Amino acid sequence: MNKLILTLIAGFVATSAFAQTASTTTTVKTTTAPVAVTVPATAMTSDTKAVVKAEASAEKDVAKAEAKEMKVVAKADEKATKAVADAQEKKAKAHAKAVKAHAKAAEKITKADPEDRAKAIAKAEENVSEANLKAEKTMIKADEKALKVQVGAAADKAQASAKTEQVRAEAMADVHKAAAKK
Repeated sequence: MNKLILTLIAGFVATSAFAQTASTTTTVKTTTAPVAVTVPATAMTSDTKAVVKAEASAEKDVAKAEAKEMKVVAKADEKATKAVADAQEKKAKAHAKAVKAHAKAAEKITKADPEDRAKAIAKAEENVSEANLKAEKTMIKADEKALKVQVGAAADKAQASAKTEQVRAEAMADVHKAAAKK
């Protein structure tokens, strides 16, 4: 922003200096007689104005691109954070279900008759292993989904950054084109 302001001020000063005189006279010393060279006031200012205009346009384009990039980054971060929170919630629910299954199995073992205790223990172990497997699968799926969203968010950020860099490069090219025109 400071560069833009300085460029605008420099352009204004240059324009006002040239506007005060219709033309500038320079004396070139030679061995014969002095020669007066006249440079029109608009010759220099049109190039300066074009460069200043190109720089202002470039700054505006880059600012827009950076704003878009920030929006994409914020949205991607929000998605990733939400996915991680959802995964944690699903994992907590799965763990709670597994704990309930463990408690239910332990209760059945304690309520079983002494002669049926071995059978109740075997059944409880089977139920506990099924609950653990189900909880692990749920946790793995939740983590997988969260990681997919995080990878997608990182890709979105990278694409937004690349677009911003492209706009920067195009803006610099436009400024250089304007400066090269004479």
